[in-house]
Amino acid sequence: MKRILLSALFLAAAAAQAGAAPNGKALFDNNCAFCHQAGGVGVPGQFPRLEGRVAEMAAKPEGREFLATVLLFGMSGHINVDGQDIMGLMPSFSIQSDEELVAMLNYLLRLGKSKTKAKPFTPAEIAAVRKQPMLAPGDVATRRAILATNKIVP
Repeated sequence: MKRILLSALFLAAAAAQAGAAPNGKALFDNNCAFCHQAGGVGVPGQFPRLEGRVAEMAAKPEGREFLATVLLFGMSGHINVDGQDIMGLMPSFSIQSDEELVAMLNYLLRLGKSKTKAKPFTPAEIAAVRKQPMLAPGDVATRRAILATNKIVP
């Protein structure tokens, strides 16, 4: 009887955890903080700061789509962030579920001080970008350059 009760408790705990929403901070810390640092502060000239910038980008539809695009397809090439030139490579995180990517993006929305308020991301936004034709990382950098010229991404 004890075994049955313990088995039932174990299964109930596993089911409850399976239904829990992903932890955006933990996902960021495990997947992104090695480069972008804890709290998304970045490393000037090496890895861009995300703190405060994600909310600015996410305030515009084109910026929201870009954020999903860079997470799903990665990016490589030259960018300029906070007056610092960066030549780098960001891997794709397409292996993550839509819900996990949303959790990371929504965690980043809350970091730092931004003049703009952006609404939380939804899994449907990520799914829509995931359905688009795959982009090479260099093509994502080209899109970013266009968005930066149009002041969509800081």
